[in-house]
Amino acid sequence: MALSNSLFSGVSGLRNHQSMMDVIGNNIANVSTIGFKGSRMTFADTFSRFIRTGTNPREGVGGTNSFQIGLGVKTNSIDKNWAQGTFETTGISTDLALEGPGLFVLKSSDQTFYSRAGAFNFDAEGKLVNPQNGAIVQGKVADSEGNIPLGNSLEDIIIDSNLKLPAISTTEVEWAGNLSSDSNITRSEIVAQRGNIDLNAAGPFVTNTSIYNEFGNEYTLQVTYTRTAPNTYDMDWEIQDADGNALAPAQTGTVSPIVFAEDTPGSGNFKLDAASEALFDPTSGTYFGGIQVASENLDFTIDPELVTQNAAVGNLSLSADGDREPNVIGGSITVYDSFGNTHQISLKFTKRADNLWNWSASVPGSSTGDGNPVEVRGSVEFEPDGSLDPTKILPNNPVLAFQPKGGADVVSVDLNFGESFSGLTQTNSTSVLSAINQNGSPSASLSNVYIDQFGFVQGIFDTGDTRNLAQIMVATFNNLNGLIGTGDNMYQAYSNSGIARIGALGDETDTLVQAGVLEQSNVDLSEEFTKMILSQRGFQANARVITTSDELLQEVTNLVR
Repeated sequence: MALSNSLFSGVSGLRNHQSMMDVIGNNIANVSTIGFKGSRMTFADTFSRFIRTGTNPREGVGGTNSFQIGLGVKTNSIDKNWAQGTFETTGISTDLALEGPGLFVLKSSDQTFYSRAGAFNFDAEGKLVNPQNGAIVQGKVADSEGNIPLGNSLEDIIIDSNLKLPAISTTEVEWAGNLSSDSNITRSEIVAQRGNIDLNAAGPFVTNTSIYNEFGNEYTLQVTYTRTAPNTYDMDWEIQDADGNALAPAQTGTVSPIVFAEDTPGSGNFKLDAASEALFDPTSGTYFGGIQVASENLDFTIDPELVTQNAAVGNLSLSADGDREPNVIGGSITVYDSFGNTHQISLKFTKRADNLWNWSASVPGSSTGDGNPVEVRGSVEFEPDGSLDPTKILPNNPVLAFQPKGGADVVSVDLNFGESFSGLTQTNSTSVLSAINQNGSPSASLSNVYIDQFGFVQGIFDTGDTRNLAQIMVATFNNLNGLIGTGDNMYQAYSNSGIARIGALGDETDTLVQAGVLEQSNVDLSEEFTKMILSQRGFQANARVITTSDELLQEVTNLVR
């Protein structure tokens, strides 16, 4: 009967608007589900019944249209809305949110799943998992050197919480800074003796002062006047080490005689007698004493010209170069042996001549196996523009090597002074020396992990060092709507999704990841409530079609009375 068609059309409308409400209800139920993608339902009409078929136009008669009555509605599609959801900050380093079309890849019981929900954590074995179902996040795990393997072969991301980095022995130290071109020569040059020898005192008359060699090492110069006859003295000098002992072999000497003559008869004031003084230089007309100690890089003169002798109280003094501070530019850095033990390398520069500097590098005896300090020396020569020519560093490629105590391997450190204007320079700026880098490190334990925007899982160690431990990979599909949901915010590839294309985060997949945030549901409640009204009204209207059709059938039935 024709009236039954409207009944069935109404029923199809009820059924499909109920399905629409099911979709809307599911969207609203998951409004707080992380990574959830809302669905939409579209309708299509069913087959239509011909009442009359159309005809073609012909000569003298126009064409006629077909008459059709539809047979109801059916579901056209139920599609996911894969638009980006908003991000919520959580502060948990293993919470991840994807920006772009990619999906996380997870494995559980040898099955592969895909998800946008990134609420992960590490389990007892260090696996990065979905804590709801234990599915393991997939990616690539770095080797012991922190290198991520090539290719797109996936494996479980596992991070050993007890991971340790072995100590790395220092092999190079890079130095930088400036040595002021205005600096004085470091070595003591002129030691001046001043003051008065008490004519009435027996003596001997002893004076001391500090002197410095080419490398800025300090020594003590002791000068003693001993009276051997009236107005006549022996002047003895001795160079002592830091402990007050004469250098071995003994660095001593005597200048004799030192004769004083009265400058004006009857004055009682005596000055050096140039005519009889062994230290008088008739060419320059000055008194001097040239002393060289090659083994200690000492080369200085003693000038006693200003010494007098009279009855006044003795007040002899000795000073090197006007008591100026020695010009020593130093720096130090901590280096490591193969056990991770620390050692202090000290480097200092001292000026030897214009554009020419000595250098010395050392470690103290407390760092060496035999308890003796180790020192290496050399020189650097700068160009007239203040740049450094590596070929003028002596010895070439300087190295400080020492056997550390405790049985570690020999530490051999290249001392890299740089070249040209990179590294050390000599200009009129203030002198400063610093170590800018060394390539050693102590042993370290893993203290935290950080995941960057490209999915690299970086280990942060208690020394502050970082190393790549793994890389999270993602999957993209030609047709995301071809995926099927399996619950727990996960999907699987299906017949019309296409195969998963595995790639790294970044340009390869046009996807990035943010750590410490989660992607929220992309359900828009205002839109869902609007659709709910439409679904409700559609359901009501189709119900009215059924009741009206029923009334019509009732009238037809009443015709037989």
